Amino acid sequence: MRKSVAALVAVLGCVAGCGGAGRTGDRGADSPSPTTAAARITVTSTAYAEGGTIPRRFTCDGADVSPPLAVTGVPARTASLALLLQDLDAPHGAFTHWLAWNIGRGTARLAAGERPPGATEGRNGFGRTGYGGPCPPRGDRPHRYVLTVYATDRRPALSPDATPADLRKALTGHTLAEGTLTGRYGR
Repeated sequence: MRKSVAALVAVLGCVAGCGGAGRTGDRGADSPSPTTAAARITVTSTAYAEGGTIPRRFTCDGADVSPPLAVTGVPARTASLALLLQDLDAPHGAFTHWLAWNIGRGTARLAAGERPPGATEGRNGFGRTGYGGPCPPRGDRPHRYVLTVYATDRRPALSPDATPADLRKALTGHTLAEGTLTGRYGR
């Protein structure tokens, strides 16, 4: 019995220590999604398909520019869009590669390397403002990079140093729809 309790305590301690708390972009497993509605928008890229490999050009090993994106199915009541790109397989928890909000509601496409019109871009996990491409540790299996686009009924009032948690909190109860595009990249 004592061995079972000790094993359980060890496992719980390990789980609690693996969350990477305090890093830019962390999202705990119990963090709620800001979406309150069931509406979905579609996010696509001509550079890679859902679940596909992100081309080198859009990574730290290439030109490090954002991929071309298209968004469809945005609800008519949308006031602005927001986006969040995170590496879900980073060694210390989700790592933020791109964070932007107050994107013009009529934005249906972004060209490669284009800054979202009207947007405020936050700091990514590299400590820079704007996009920072996938850059997983060499030798790791390919990481999953999830780009989430949110359609919101208001323009969030956030400072440029806002974190993903700040953005999610500001969008809670104000998200009309969301959609994702997942790509993979390994080095």
